[in-house]
Amino acid sequence: MQKVNLEQKLSLFSSHWDPQVVADYNGNDIMVVKFQGAFPFHKHDDSDDFFLVLEGEVMLDREGGESVTMGPGELCVVPKGVVHRPRADKVAKVLLIEPQGLPNTGDAETAAAKPRI
Repeated sequence: MQKVNLEQKLSLFSSHWDPQVVADYNGNDIMVVKFQGAFPFHKHDDSDDFFLVLEGEVMLDREGGESVTMGPGELCVVPKGVVHRPRADKVAKVLLIEPQGLPNTGDAETAAAKPRI
């Protein structure tokens, strides 16, 4: 058992859209990431997509649908197969949970690496 200080982990990097693994949970990666700007529209065919806003404001856009706006302490789960994109006008800090090995874009060729910090 080890505690993880999310703010300390977030202070270790300044890049955006670059998820960093901070813990494992039942075969899932728990990651922190900084959002700024818009991520490309994408979908995950085999897994839901979990977002928890730690700081800032994040919009989740659904292709052809309404957007969901989240602030600190709010989360949203995008069901598998739904085309979506996160975006943030200013830097936002977010916690993600994804199955280990799942590409963050739903496509291994365009996915970001998930280093452990």
